[in-house]
Amino acid sequence: MTRTTPRRPADVEALFPELARHRRTATRLHPRPGTPGVRDSSVGGPLLWPAEEPWPMCIEPHKRRSGERVRDVRLRRRILAEAWSRTPAPGERPGPTDEERAVLDTLKRGRHAPWLGRTDPIPMAAVAQLYRRDIPDLVGGPADCNLLQVFWCPFDAHGGGHDMSLHLRWRRSADVRQVREEQPEPVVVGHDGYVPEPCVLHPERVVEYEYIEQLPDGLVRRIAEWEGPEDDWEPDTLTYESDLSIAPGWKVGGFASWHTTGPATIICGPCGRALEPLLTVASSEWDGGTGSWTPLEDRPAADAMDANTPTHVTVGRWGSLFILTCPAYPEHPHHLVIQ
Repeated sequence: MTRTTPRRPADVEALFPELARHRRTATRLHPRPGTPGVRDSSVGGPLLWPAEEPWPMCIEPHKRRSGERVRDVRLRRRILAEAWSRTPAPGERPGPTDEERAVLDTLKRGRHAPWLGRTDPIPMAAVAQLYRRDIPDLVGGPADCNLLQVFWCPFDAHGGGHDMSLHLRWRRSADVRQVREEQPEPVVVGHDGYVPEPCVLHPERVVEYEYIEQLPDGLVRRIAEWEGPEDDWEPDTLTYESDLSIAPGWKVGGFASWHTTGPATIICGPCGRALEPLLTVASSEWDGGTGSWTPLEDRPAADAMDANTPTHVTVGRWGSLFILTCPAYPEHPHHLVIQ
C-alpha cells in the first residue's frame, strides 16, 4: 500500500513567497512492518551483503555484557502485538493471558553475555538499506554507488561518553554476486529501541521548508504574527513548525528540526563545507504535534497500538537522529545530531 501525505493545510508559499528560497525536497520513507528481501529498500531487513566481506563490528571499549537479548525483544513484541490484537471473550480482560504474562515476566534485562570483554568485537546491528532507484532524494555518496547500508552499535557508550556509533556503507549492488545468508547480529543490546522491526518502505517525495529559527528575522516575525500569540493557540491551530515546514518520521534529505537544542551549522572538518541531512531516523512517524502529517492511508487506525511506531526504534528520549554528511565529499566523516 502506498502512503500519501495530506496536502498541507495552508499554502505557505502563497502566504510568504520568500520561503521559496528556503525550500527543499525530502523523501518520506514510511516504513511499515513487512518481510523485505535483500534486493529491497528496508528498515531492519536483510542486507545485500557479500558473502566474502567482513561484517561491521564494534571494538570500541564499553560495557557489552548486560542488556536485553535480541531474541527476547522480538518475542516480547510478538506476544504483545498478538495479545492486543485479539478481541477478548465475554468476561475476559484485554491484553496478554496469564500464560503470556508469565512468559513476559521472564524477558528481563540482565548479564546475558558474560563472556564479552570491553573490547571484544560485537556485530553492529543492521538499521536500513536504501536503493537510489527507490529514494529520489538519496543524492549523496559516491556517484557510482546505488546502495546505502546503515549500521549502529546497540549501546550508548562511545567517544568517552554516551555517544552513538554509526557506520555507513555505500556499494554497487551489481558487484554483489553471492549474498551472505546468515547475517550477524548482536546477542545483547543496550535497550530494545536499538532493534528495528523489519519494515518495507513506501517512499514519497514531499516539500519541506527550513527550520523556523534559521529563517531571516523579518520573515520569522511575519510568521509569528500570522500564527498569533502562543497563549491563544487551540489544539487545531496551524503553526509553521508543526504543520507547514518539516515532515516527521523517517526520511532522506530535507531539513533538520532543531527544536531541542536550537539551530546549529555543523561544518565538515576536512573541507569546511556545511554538512547536510542524509537520513533521519525517527522514534515515531507522527505525534500529537504533527498529526497533520499522518498519511491518509493510516488515518483510520492512527490511534491503534504502535501505529505511529512501526519500526520500534527509539532515539534518545523519543526523538530523531539526523545523520549529516558532506555534500561534496561522501568519504569525509559524518556527524550525528539527536533532537
